[in-house]
Amino acid sequence: MDRRSFLGGMLLSGLGGFSLKTLAETLPQAMPGPVGSAALLDPALLSAGADLAAMPKLINESRQAGLFKATLIAAPARVPLLSTGPTEFWAYNGSLPGPLIEVTEGDNVEITLVNQLTQPTTIHWHGLPVPPGQDGNPHDAVAPGQSHTYRFTLPVGCAGSYWYHPHPHLLAAEQVYRGMAGGFIVRARQDPLAQIPERSLILSDLKLDARGQIAPNDSDDWMNGREGQFVLTNGQNRPVLRFSPQGRERWRVWNANSARYLRLQLPGSTLTLVGTDGGLLEKPQAGLEEYLLAPGQRAEFIVDAGQRRDLAKLVSAVYDRGKMGDVAPEHPIAILSVDFSAVSASALPPLPDKLVVIPDLGKPVAHKRVVFSESMSMRNGQHEMKFLVNGRQYDMNRIDLKSRAGDVEVWEIANQADMDHPFHLHGTQFQVLSRELDGEAIAVPYKAWHDTVNLKSGETVRIKTVQHWPGIRMFHCHILEHEAAGMMGQLKVI
Repeated sequence: MDRRSFLGGMLLSGLGGFSLKTLAETLPQAMPGPVGSAALLDPALLSAGADLAAMPKLINESRQAGLFKATLIAAPARVPLLSTGPTEFWAYNGSLPGPLIEVTEGDNVEITLVNQLTQPTTIHWHGLPVPPGQDGNPHDAVAPGQSHTYRFTLPVGCAGSYWYHPHPHLLAAEQVYRGMAGGFIVRARQDPLAQIPERSLILSDLKLDARGQIAPNDSDDWMNGREGQFVLTNGQNRPVLRFSPQGRERWRVWNANSARYLRLQLPGSTLTLVGTDGGLLEKPQAGLEEYLLAPGQRAEFIVDAGQRRDLAKLVSAVYDRGKMGDVAPEHPIAILSVDFSAVSASALPPLPDKLVVIPDLGKPVAHKRVVFSESMSMRNGQHEMKFLVNGRQYDMNRIDLKSRAGDVEVWEIANQADMDHPFHLHGTQFQVLSRELDGEAIAVPYKAWHDTVNLKSGETVRIKTVQHWPGIRMFHCHILEHEAAGMMGQLKVI
């Protein structure tokens, strides 16, 4: 495969197949709103082009070395997006996205969630190596008016770009599209790229109705996954990024969308990939003209100003993920502004040839197979659709697979559905061993840590992984509407 064009990379119990209309009526909190599409806000009415604001950070309340202690309050927040009046979001600490959490590998973490919503919620520490009981699983929902403290220690070697978001039974999709998500950076004690100016870009979906309020999911959203009119960058619409005078930046990019794939391009420039979900690569991958981030994935890039003399545009190009209906158009993400009078005229030093060592996990002692599938039929004039894992919809009371703590395993994940599905495994990172599409092997160009991997229709991906704590782990499609509609399973680690 040509490296320059390489594309990187719960919950319905006992419903059998579901009618979208019946489901919306039966579960008004989880799946609110019309079965058909409602009128949406004209995209031109949402202002754009302001300078990217500094992202708020979660303040460490502890004075003890090696302990990060803080509070996240989940509550409604009124944000003045339009001149006609504020838009109500749900947010952590009133911030969109939630405040950025920064810790160092080896730290102890204590974060208290205070739930001021009218729904139960959790915090899932997406991708982080934390025990099952601290990972915000749907079994451990925090009721309205209640609080819960998550406690875990982050081991040395887990530096990377993670994120946090809700994972309550049936309600995760709505809570995320209403604004509940934030970045979580685990910093290395020794970072080979520490001297490069850094920028965090959390990209999220926004769908507003004609009144400027967050629109509920309609039947198309539950079928395909939600894609609104806007892609926000750190909560802003198409902001301007004032590039560093050094002429080089390190970008951490999060795909915090419910379903939107981000085919990132910076026309006229190339990207150097240096990290994926679970941290740095062994060697920089230079000269990429685009990179695909599936929902839930993260990546780190080095971006050089080079010889540009224009305003660069970061865009999400058209990507056909096989959904029913129109393919999403290209979306502008941000404008990159370079003040060449301030950029250093000296040549930029080369990046390190080697960033980190990624060890092999060892010889596998067990194998598992996971199959994503979907089926749709018409019943009484309504679409009836199933999203399945190994032929079954999610059941909170059923264990689908079992593993032993410490055992190295190879998982074979096959997508037999008609559209792309991103596979996410809780509590650990994994290494992609191989990919196969329509009987043809696809080369894996480098070793990397992942917790989410995309599968095209008809594709099979093999991964190597290991779980370190006993308990229940979730594995599911990270299109949040599909997760809610059954495309999830439970792994019991003993």
